[in-house]
Amino acid sequence: MRTHKSTVLAAAAFAALSLGLTACGGGDAGAKDAGSASSSQSAAGTTGTTTGGGTAAAGEADQTGAKSGSGSTGGSTATGGSTSGGTGTTGSTAGGSTTGGKTSATAPACAYGDVKVTAAKADEVPTEHIVLTATNTSSRSCTLLQYPLIAFGPIQTAKDVPAVAKSKPAAPVVLKPGAPAYANVRIALGGAHEDNKVVREFNVNLFAAGGPAEGSIVVKAPAGGLAVDEAVAKTGYWTYELRNGADEF
Repeated sequence: MRTHKSTVLAAAAFAALSLGLTACGGGDAGAKDAGSASSSQSAAGTTGTTTGGGTAAAGEADQTGAKSGSGSTGGSTATGGSTSGGTGTTGSTAGGSTTGGKTSATAPACAYGDVKVTAAKADEVPTEHIVLTATNTSSRSCTLLQYPLIAFGPIQTAKDVPAVAKSKPAAPVVLKPGAPAYANVRIALGGAHEDNKVVREFNVNLFAAGGPAEGSIVVKAPAGGLAVDEAVAKTGYWTYELRNGADEF
């Protein structure tokens, strides 16, 4: 009976030892499983973080691209506006030049071969003034510029007759074919002691756009000639008609 009990006790002890070992082995496996699970969660968290960072970077890239795109579009618009402005300026300049050219082409300055100049005494005694009449004898309109350049004597030595500023018209005189213009000219003061000289004919030059024109018109004095004092002689500007006040000097 003692032998059987010992055997039973030994078997019980072995069984208990096996259960303990089994329990210990199960704990290790659980720890390993738990560790694996933690590792998986950590990896998953790391992956999620990495993915989130990539998404943020992509979002920033999209925003940057959008800003760059907007800037480029704005730049293109500005460039287009600048181009349009340039075109407008060019058009304005071209239009101005064309208009000026047409004005000059339709009414060039009258040349000495385009007009006939005659002289008549004013209705006064003694004669102090004469009236010059310039008639366009050409077949086109021309502009009679400034005033008559008068030489009472040889062109090379005669004294220049100055113009009276108050007689200058507001705009140049444009003569159609056959149309006249006038200039009042003082030739003397009518005094007995003046240094007068008798003039039978004299020369009249015209102005071109850049100064005195080429050529001279010889004008015959009225019957009996003119008693001229070059020291006091003055001329008015060409006008469509003689005007009270402006052409009196």
